Amino acid sequence: MSNSNTALVTGASSGIGMELARIHAAKGYDVVIVARTEDALNSLKQELESAFKVKVWVIAEDLVEPESAQRIYQQTKSNGIEITTLINNAGFGGHGLFHERDLAKDQAMMQVNMVTLTNLTHYYLQDMIKAKYGRILNVSSTASFMPGPLQAVYYATKAYVTSFTQAIAEEVRDYNITATALCPGTVATGFVSSGDLDGVSAWDNAKTPKSVAEVGYRDMEKGELVSFNEKGLKFMTNWIMPLLPRKKVLKISRQFMEK
Repeated sequence: MSNSNTALVTGASSGIGMELARIHAAKGYDVVIVARTEDALNSLKQELESAFKVKVWVIAEDLVEPESAQRIYQQTKSNGIEITTLINNAGFGGHGLFHERDLAKDQAMMQVNMVTLTNLTHYYLQDMIKAKYGRILNVSSTASFMPGPLQAVYYATKAYVTSFTQAIAEEVRDYNITATALCPGTVATGFVSSGDLDGVSAWDNAKTPKSVAEVGYRDMEKGELVSFNEKGLKFMTNWIMPLLPRKKVLKISRQFMEK
């Protein structure tokens, strides 16, 4: 099969990103995988190339660095790789009272979750506009629909992602380009330990990264604006939360995050 649909996937070394890269490669398409850990990316490259006979490029970049998006874009351009599917999956969270948290960690979170995602979208969207084709999947969260006491910055970054994605989708729909925000609930990934979320009850019924990736990829192909991996979450965010008093929402949200 031709590589006419090459995807770039950030945060591809584990979790949802790795599963999204697998799904794309399983369809016979080439993929560029991006993360900090080169070893993990190289082993995924070997797995995908041998299993699906596709071409896999590895780009080791730390998305906390302000210039990382530009470097990634330039690397794909100089290799003559045309990205038709952009999957912004990389992101991380952090637990605790905002005023007690390390500000540098929250600034890094804002950089990865919002700024680098925005920069990558800006660069690759230019080429998609010229080609009059493209698919963008931004991994957001159901956290994007409410404020998150004890995860104040994380929830706010995801609110940005969900809003930004839908606005872009409307701007580019005449160019045969779609943008989808994947808004899963809790997922069993390294996010829990890296975000100091061990012991938080919200993760008791966490879904697998594979199941979330399958829903997100399918909805991206369909051009859905917002993708939920659980019907209950969709109902809750669309019909229950908006009707509750704000202070009640904040109280429920905080209880979810307490250890």
